[in-house]
Amino acid sequence: MQEGFLQMVDVSPFRGWRYDLSQVGDLSDVVTPPYDVIDSRFQDQLYKHHPCNFIRLELNRQEPADPDANAKYGRAADFLKHWMLDGVLLQEPEDAIYVYSQEFRWEGKTHVRGGFLARVRLEDFGTGNVFPHEQTLSGPKQDRLMLIRATQANLSPIFGLYPDEEGADSIQHLLDEACIPLTPSQATDHLGVIHRMWVIKDHQVISKVKASLHDKPVFIADGHHRYETALTYRRELQAAGKLDDLSSANSVLMHFVGMQDAGLQILPTHRLVSGLSPELTSAQIAAALEPYCAIDVIGQGDKAAAETWELIQADGGQNVFGFGTAADGTWLFVRVLDASLMGQLAADHSQTWQSLGVSLLHKLLLDELIFKQVGGEPKFQYVHRIDETTTALNAKSHQLGCLVAPATIEHVQEIAEGRETMPPKSTYFYPKLLSGLVVHSLL
Repeated sequence: MQEGFLQMVDVSPFRGWRYDLSQVGDLSDVVTPPYDVIDSRFQDQLYKHHPCNFIRLELNRQEPADPDANAKYGRAADFLKHWMLDGVLLQEPEDAIYVYSQEFRWEGKTHVRGGFLARVRLEDFGTGNVFPHEQTLSGPKQDRLMLIRATQANLSPIFGLYPDEEGADSIQHLLDEACIPLTPSQATDHLGVIHRMWVIKDHQVISKVKASLHDKPVFIADGHHRYETALTYRRELQAAGKLDDLSSANSVLMHFVGMQDAGLQILPTHRLVSGLSPELTSAQIAAALEPYCAIDVIGQGDKAAAETWELIQADGGQNVFGFGTAADGTWLFVRVLDASLMGQLAADHSQTWQSLGVSLLHKLLLDELIFKQVGGEPKFQYVHRIDETTTALNAKSHQLGCLVAPATIEHVQEIAEGRETMPPKSTYFYPKLLSGLVVHSLL
């Protein structure tokens, strides 16, 4: 067992609930992305797509006749109950783990990310081998808590990362071999990502997976709110005397992906800033940054934005950024040369945390240098593609665009092992996991 880690990770198979395709037809019609990437318009589209679309469980909508704002959670629970009773969802006849791969394209290349779904025994952060890496917000946690109380189920998985071996010795290779004689279920989502899932019931394979993972750390990549909600729900059951050691609520549904997986992609999360002066120019940005940065004017327009991003990618460091201003359409390539102020601005954080691109961007460049100089009441929007950034600036809905490199897997691991959490919107693991492939009942 690695030094510094406490209790071992307890991964186990379970009897999941899955759609009966003879009733619902194409799996693509009934699955949904997770709640946190669905706006009201997309929610309505999913409702219309199929009468049994999983959106009715994952993100049930408010109805005009609802007596209060919480009625939607009870309605989601009713859908789940009736779908189970009517055979829309069928329970696995025996314990299984679920191998889950996603095939997708990004920046002109096709990638396949492997992994598997199982349940993992809950442990409080700081007491064991499951590590968070991002801060959470109270609003989403309350929403997910209301849902788990009503449905008594894990409807969507946590995304967990673990250090895997290379090649033929890896857990993923073992699972891929086990899948060869099996036929997967398959769904294609609204972004064109192909999701495939195989059901593994072989006891020897499952035992090997459990044994291989029990002394490894697991880092939560996505789903922090759901994990913390599962902890809260378990504590509630325990306080009410409704929890014993064998209760399903001691565990939570998780998707496990090896950190060495070739398809593991972390996308950048760029910042769009509104609430600043509509007359804000690149010259003002440069003047605010010059004491601490080297600045190159790349040019104007969409082509300059793309070139700025190419320079950031080619550099590969966390201390390079792009700034574009709507007023003059000009893009700057910025390199931080002096980050010594971070020792004061983020004194309660490690050097690794202080050197992250998102930390430097917010603590030093924006809060300390730019906003103090140009004023305003800044508000942020987060996007992942360069064209989303340029569209907003061209429309002048935002006054400033900030391009920032994503944190790496190594940063995630180091920050998490140090019991720190990254700044909000530090990582975006693409693609998102689907909800509706398998449900983990807590009853």
